Amino acid sequence: MSAYLSQRGWSVCALNLTPNNGDKCLDHLAEQVADCAANTFGPEQPFDLVGFSMGGIVSRYYLQRLGGIDRVQRFITISSPHGGTWTGYGSGRPGCVQMRPDSPFLRDLNRDVAVLEKLNFTSIWTPYDLMILPATSSKMPVGREIIVPVPLHAMMVKHPKVMAAVAEALAEPVKVRGEKVSVKSL
Repeated sequence: MSAYLSQRGWSVCALNLTPNNGDKCLDHLAEQVADCAANTFGPEQPFDLVGFSMGGIVSRYYLQRLGGIDRVQRFITISSPHGGTWTGYGSGRPGCVQMRPDSPFLRDLNRDVAVLEKLNFTSIWTPYDLMILPATSSKMPVGREIIVPVPLHAMMVKHPKVMAAVAEALAEPVKVRGEKVSVKSL
């Protein structure tokens, strides 16, 4: 997806969270997002943020708890378990436990989810996701929702319709605070 967006004129800074297997708590990984933002962009420079799967939840923590909401203008999540995922029960690793449905971590983030209305927020997800269970866990009560019928979780960042939806969301004018948005299926 980085190459796709770069070819279309966006300056892309890709961050691979480490470790990305749930060994660390998601709030610890969010510090990596904060550090990357501080080291890549000037203190007053706004930027856009795209997070895939667990990266969307980590990015939400950065936005909602580490001050990123004041810097980010567009936020896009792709197949992120905003409401948790049953696959989180497959491991006792701290990050996996935090992604379980109704975990204290997700309850805390979802308590003030309305703060995301301050920016352009888009959740892109597929009803066929077998990693985010139930797939509807990617739905959010705020922002815009785009549903793309992609058969596998990992394909979401490579599928042409998803990449086009991300590019479209990044091209939108910055949202006027309080503006309402809609649901769209591709």
